[in-house]
Amino acid sequence: MPRITYLIAFVLLVMTGSNQVMAQDSNALKKFDKATTALLITDPQNDFLKPGGVAYELVKENLKELNTVENIGLLLKNAKAKGYQVFISPHLYFPHDKHWHHRGALQQTISKIDMFKVKKPFSFEGLQGSGADFLEQYKPYILDGKTVITSPHKVYGPDSNDLVLQLHKRGVQTVILGGMAANLCVDSHMRELIENGFQVVMVKDAVGAPGKEAYQAALTNYNLIANHVATTKQILAAF
Repeated sequence: MPRITYLIAFVLLVMTGSNQVMAQDSNALKKFDKATTALLITDPQNDFLKPGGVAYELVKENLKELNTVENIGLLLKNAKAKGYQVFISPHLYFPHDKHWHHRGALQQTISKIDMFKVKKPFSFEGLQGSGADFLEQYKPYILDGKTVITSPHKVYGPDSNDLVLQLHKRGVQTVILGGMAANLCVDSHMRELIENGFQVVMVKDAVGAPGKEAYQAALTNYNLIANHVATTKQILAAF
């Protein structure tokens, strides 16, 4: 097939939101092997998910439309009940992070509004109830002493934390991924995990984005890059 034909086919796939890929992967979802499968949630924190959080107003409509907060809770609850490993990749900024050079536009805004801010790197004084804290209803599952809470990622992906190391050390091969924000940290985590050889299953209604266009952009990337794209209901059935 000529190169130009491949290019046209790829463009058409992107323009249609890769619906055929999504349908094929969702239908192919089988029972998970709990010995090698883990649930990963990025940034399940108040600044995104709780009314009054500094980024909540940007994502609230998408959260409501997808039922995101409840779906993440269902994933955490059922993963724990079924004996799956659970990982959290949080977003935290310490005072010294204020002095970065060469920030991107969004990073400048995050710094300006003190999103995910904590007072010290070795003390979490003032964390409880802050924007950087975990959503209260998730805490029984996250703070049970068994969930792996990685070191914080600093930009979007897990390149700057120990997530990949922790997954490898625990024998994880398949990662079920949801969290915030769909087109930023979730997307970046997906890409890095794929590059590191993991199978990645995206939960398309356990994420949230700042608007429909951002969410659709995320879905397009999920359908092209991830191994599977599924709903919370499909994931629970596969548990």
